[in-house]
Amino acid sequence: MFEAAEIGHKLAKGEFKRIEPQLRGDLLDAQYELSRLGRFPVVILISGVRGAGKGETVNLLNAWMDPRHIHTHAFDNPTDEERDRPPMWRYWRALPPKGRIGMLFGSWYTAPIIDRVFKRSRPAELLQSVDEIRRFERMLADDGVLLLKFWFHLSKKRQRERLKALEADPKTRWRVTQRDWDFFRYYNRFYRISEDTIRQTSLPWAPWTIVEGSDPEYRVATVARTLLEAMRARLDQARDTGTQPPAQPLTPLVRSAGDTDLLSQLDLSVSMSRKKFDTELAKQQQRLALLTRHPRFREHHVVAVFEGMDAAGKGGAIRRITGALDARLYRTIPIAAPTDEERAQPYLWRFWRHVPMKGRLTLYDRSWYGRVLVERVEKFATPAEWSRAYAEINDFEEQLARNGGILVKYWLQISKEEQYRRFKEREATRHKQFKITAEDWRNRKRWAQYQTAANEMIERTGTSAAPWTLVPANDKYHARIQVIKTLCDRIEALL
Repeated sequence: MFEAAEIGHKLAKGEFKRIEPQLRGDLLDAQYELSRLGRFPVVILISGVRGAGKGETVNLLNAWMDPRHIHTHAFDNPTDEERDRPPMWRYWRALPPKGRIGMLFGSWYTAPIIDRVFKRSRPAELLQSVDEIRRFERMLADDGVLLLKFWFHLSKKRQRERLKALEADPKTRWRVTQRDWDFFRYYNRFYRISEDTIRQTSLPWAPWTIVEGSDPEYRVATVARTLLEAMRARLDQARDTGTQPPAQPLTPLVRSAGDTDLLSQLDLSVSMSRKKFDTELAKQQQRLALLTRHPRFREHHVVAVFEGMDAAGKGGAIRRITGALDARLYRTIPIAAPTDEERAQPYLWRFWRHVPMKGRLTLYDRSWYGRVLVERVEKFATPAEWSRAYAEINDFEEQLARNGGILVKYWLQISKEEQYRRFKEREATRHKQFKITAEDWRNRKRWAQYQTAANEMIERTGTSAAPWTLVPANDKYHARIQVIKTLCDRIEALL
C-alpha cells in the first residue's frame, strides 16, 4: 500500500501556480454551499509519519478556506481532563456540526498505533482498537458524516533527509525534536503496524488516501483535490435527495409462542411501610456517602441511567440518591427533545459530552435510550436509525465500563392503572401540575407500544458491563430503596 507513495510524486514545473487559484476558489464555493445546505459535516483526519508535511498542509488548508466554517483540532498527549475519561471522549467533543468542516490533526488512530509500536499493548489490543474504530466510523457514516482520512507517507530515506534538512535550517530547526528522532528509530515497526492498520480500516464509507509527502506542492494539491471531489459528490447527492441512503433495519427479535416479556413478570404488588422506608433510606444514604468518599472511588466514575414509563418515579429516586452526595461530585442531566445544536451532531454526541471525570457521578433522567423508546414509538427516528442504535449504545457503554465506569441502568415499571392514578393526582395538586402535560396523556395511549419497545431494549442492551435493574415501582418507597441499594451494591463490588 505504501510502496506506490514512495515513488516520489511531483507536480510538473509551474503546475501548482497554475491550478492554485482555481482550487482555492472551488474549495471556498464548496465550503459555502456546505454551510448553506447544513445537511452534513465533513471530518478530515490528518495522520502519518513525522516530517511528511502534515502541519504545513493543515495550515495551508486553513489559509485557503473560510475560518468561520472550519474547526481545527490538534491532538497531542491527553490532558488530565482527557485521561480521566474514555479515550474517544476527546474526539467526540471535536466533531463538527452539520454544515462545518472539522480538521483533526492526529486522531483516534494515533494512540493504538504508537502503543503497539512501543509494545505498550498486545496484538490483540490493537485488533480490538481497530474493530472499535471501524464501528465508530461506520456510525459516523450512517449519521451522514463525510469522513476523509489522509495518511502522509515518506520512505525511511526521505524521512531522514527531511528531518536533517529541517534541522539544518535555523528557521525550521525548532520543528524537529528529540521525539521525532526517537520515533524514527522505530520506522520499520511504524511502517508495518501502520500499513496493516490502514489496510483494515480503509473501507468504502471511510477510505484512506495515501499522500506522498516529499513534495510540498504535490501533497497539498492531492489533499485539496480529494477533498473537493468528495465534497462535490456529497453536495450533489444532498441536493438531489436531501437525505442519506437508509441503512438496513435490524432483524426483529424472534420469540417462541410460550415466551413472556421481562416486564410482565415483575411483581408490582411489593411494598414497604413508611417507617421501614425512613430507616432503610437513612442507612443506604449513609452507605452511599461513605462509598463515594472511599479513596478507591477516585479510580472510577458512576453513570446512572433512569428510564421508565411517565410518572414511574424517576425524579423521586434520583433525589434520594443526590440527598446523600456532596453537590460538587455529581450532575443530574435531564434529557428532553434535542436542541438545534444537538440535532446538528451524531446522536450520541450530547451524551458523550456529559461523561463524568473519575471520582464523579452523572445521573441521566432519561438517556440515550430515547432513540429506541420515544423516538421509535413516535416515529421521530427511522427504523434504520433506531435499529442500529442498539449496537452503538452497547459500544458506548462498553467504553465507559473499560475506563473504570460503573454503569447502573434502571427501568422503573408501574402498572397502567397506577400511572392513571398518578396523572390525576398531579393534575389536582398545584405544585405537581407542571409534571403533567398533554404529551403525557398522548403517550399513555401508546402504552403497549412503549412496553414492546422497552422489552426489546432491555433484551438487546442488557450486558455484563451494563446490566439492567428492573424496579417494580407501584410502591414508591420500595422502588427508591431498591434504586439506592443497587447503586451502593454496584459501587461496593468494584471497590
